[in-house]
Amino acid sequence: MRKIISILLLIMLAGAIAVTVIFITRPTELVEGILIQESPDSLVAQKVIAREYGLPVDSFYTVSGTVRRNQTLSTILQEFGVDGNAIHKLAEASKGVFDLRKIRQGKPYKVFCSMDSSHTVQYFVYEHTPVDYVFFSLQDSIHVLKHEKAIIVASKQASGVISSSLWNTMLDMELDPMLAFELSEIYAWTIDFFGLRKGDRFSIDFDEHYVDTTYIGLGRIHGAYFYHAGHEFYAIPFIQDGVESFYDQEGNSLRKAFLKAPLRYSRISSRYSHSRLHPILKIRRPHLGVDYAAPVGTPVLAIGDGKVVKTGYSKGNGNMVKIQHNSVYATAYLHLSRYGKGVKTGAYVTQGDIIGYVGSTGLSTGPHLDFRFYKNGYPVDPLKVKAPPVEPVKQENLMAYDSLRFLTIRKLDHISFPDSVAQVTSSTLAGVSQ
Repeated sequence: MRKIISILLLIMLAGAIAVTVIFITRPTELVEGILIQESPDSLVAQKVIAREYGLPVDSFYTVSGTVRRNQTLSTILQEFGVDGNAIHKLAEASKGVFDLRKIRQGKPYKVFCSMDSSHTVQYFVYEHTPVDYVFFSLQDSIHVLKHEKAIIVASKQASGVISSSLWNTMLDMELDPMLAFELSEIYAWTIDFFGLRKGDRFSIDFDEHYVDTTYIGLGRIHGAYFYHAGHEFYAIPFIQDGVESFYDQEGNSLRKAFLKAPLRYSRISSRYSHSRLHPILKIRRPHLGVDYAAPVGTPVLAIGDGKVVKTGYSKGNGNMVKIQHNSVYATAYLHLSRYGKGVKTGAYVTQGDIIGYVGSTGLSTGPHLDFRFYKNGYPVDPLKVKAPPVEPVKQENLMAYDSLRFLTIRKLDHISFPDSVAQVTSSTLAGVSQ
């Protein structure tokens, strides 16, 4: 009898194990908000509650819209039957939380109403940015809160070969062209992006930010590589003294004393020369600067920190700004359409500040910037100035930097290059931040 019971228990245990294994390995699917798990004998269904802005959407009658011209919180809510007293209480509750005057045309909103026939407004949500939204509660306890949507961080690696320009390469890759801007910022002191050559190539390890499935912009750059003019340039991000900067393979900062060019994107239309045929005067005379052709209004940047020692207009130079950077170097920016905010003689500017905008003032055949560089008071070719680097990785930080450098370069070197066009090599979910 004991044997029979033991055998029966073993059979039952084996059956239980079999059922358990089958239950775990059968598929799970989500059908119209219902989570269905299959077992051999039954379907176990569990309702999944869909939420938006933390609210169960199935519990409300919802209306989505966008702010129209001249609309305010008051006029929007009045359209949904909210009385003036409630709107006044919301306005009072919003003080110190969100300035209602910042509600802008074209921004989305959503109204959560009761499910009964009255459709009484319970909550109103205004999306100030793709990430930030303002939550207005019209329940018994009227209150206003600011919240942020969860940001999904996707890790991505890309590589490309330059055929025309860095910007066009990014567009060909169907990547955010702001990546071209980021690379030009990282390598602004190292690579002249006006002088890129066909066949130059790059790879980059970076993050993209999403809210839900909507792309909202670039995230952190984890490393970059550029091959230009026969040289390799790695960019490794490293935090030193609380500030993150990019360094090369030897631990030298990629940031130099001066930017390589005073414009983000343009083309060189005329170079430094001691005997150039002047396009208007039709005589040969020195041209002691570099001309960058660009549309009127293109921002012109100070290539380094310094003091504005001269501003003004002359028939030949048009509107111009001259900056003294130190006891050795000075720069001048000619033919400006107008000056940057606060730029005047005696003002101090920092590297990257907008000191003016491209124009065609003075003796000029078209919109361009005539950029001059002076060393010890004498003009020199701006394209041949080698600016000294800033502080490298400190001795006490070298061990930590060496570890990061090894991992970054190894990852960049594993990003393959296409034969002639750019490609995205991988894309993975990196994490979520609130």
